[in-house]
Amino acid sequence: MGGHHMIADSIRCDNDVKIEQYLLNDASVQKIKADIDRMSEKGPLGIRRRLLSGSVRLSRGMSPPVHKMADHCIETLGIEIPLELYVYASPQVNAACFKPEEARLFVMFSSGLLEAFDENEMMFVVGHELGHHVYKHHEIPVGYILKGRQRPSANLALQLFAWSRYAEISADRAGAYCANDLNAVARALFKLASGLTSNKVVSFSLTEFLQQLDEMQAFDEEPGQGAPMEDWFSTHPFSPLRVKALQLFHQSGLMLDEGMDKAELEMGVQGLMGLMEPDYLQGHTDVAKTMRLLFIAGAIAVANARDGIGEKEKAVLKEFMGDGFSLDALNIEKLIDTLPKRIELVKKHASITQRMQVVRDLSVVARAEGEITDNELLVLYGIADGLGIPRTLITHILSEDADLD
Repeated sequence: MGGHHMIADSIRCDNDVKIEQYLLNDASVQKIKADIDRMSEKGPLGIRRRLLSGSVRLSRGMSPPVHKMADHCIETLGIEIPLELYVYASPQVNAACFKPEEARLFVMFSSGLLEAFDENEMMFVVGHELGHHVYKHHEIPVGYILKGRQRPSANLALQLFAWSRYAEISADRAGAYCANDLNAVARALFKLASGLTSNKVVSFSLTEFLQQLDEMQAFDEEPGQGAPMEDWFSTHPFSPLRVKALQLFHQSGLMLDEGMDKAELEMGVQGLMGLMEPDYLQGHTDVAKTMRLLFIAGAIAVANARDGIGEKEKAVLKEFMGDGFSLDALNIEKLIDTLPKRIELVKKHASITQRMQVVRDLSVVARAEGEITDNELLVLYGIADGLGIPRTLITHILSEDADLD
């Protein structure tokens, strides 16, 4: 690797690194990775062949400007691997980077994106995709783990969702570093989020776009004027959140001589994302405790609605409850009877984002145990209704991919 790689490492998001270490040390992640490695030893996964048949390779001759941008990003991020660029026909604005194959890296764009993005917006997208490669984000096969035959434990599922959000933050920084133009970066994220690409319909304003986030962040008011609630908790952080995180990055010493230091930047980002991290499971505040008690009773009620609490459910729950916790000594019926009271307490003391968090985590846990049954769904809906959270949050999480974009 070139000495340049230093820069890429220095801008990477700390929490991406931290959670990735945790995931790479997890036995079930290691097993799935070993399975995938075995599959790819039998021969390449054929990505290049599929790309060549389903899309058009952009040679240097055909598309000098796109290659020039890619060269700039490769140089900036210190990547030393031959790159192949592809375009496929689609009006949607989209891009993707695949795990290298045959010592080549593939980046793919939709035709809609190539036609609608100007040079700096495009630079952000290319840098973002290459960021996933530089940071080896493809080493953790999120999709496989969440959708595989062996369902991940509930705690692992929550960690995967948290990690994929921070992985996007790192890739965004790589893109922003390459583009070096916050307005263009915000415009690109706006276009990706809204699908609106023609200036005839909409003129983009960074201040208004960020205002949308401030409206979402006025906690005690209902979020949802600015963005649908379910976007708060998706793996692809809602783009105003990403822009806000990038605004902090642009004000940091990584981009400015006199900017804030990295520790301060990471605290700011953590604060933004902290709207969505499962720390109440460890927290000691009164609110954290009421949330935790509701989570425990809710998780047990959901597991019970499936087909009673078996050994498997006990193992899942134990992971959250820690060692001082015995399910056997527990009267399950009694605990489920406390559910309405616990919902009431959380509704009274927790902010709307905190309430959404409990609903999200219960949904992730339910999903981790396999296909959701109607009975489980009714329990989840009951909890959401009691907390004044829209049911769409649940359906959104049950159907969501945590794959990196």
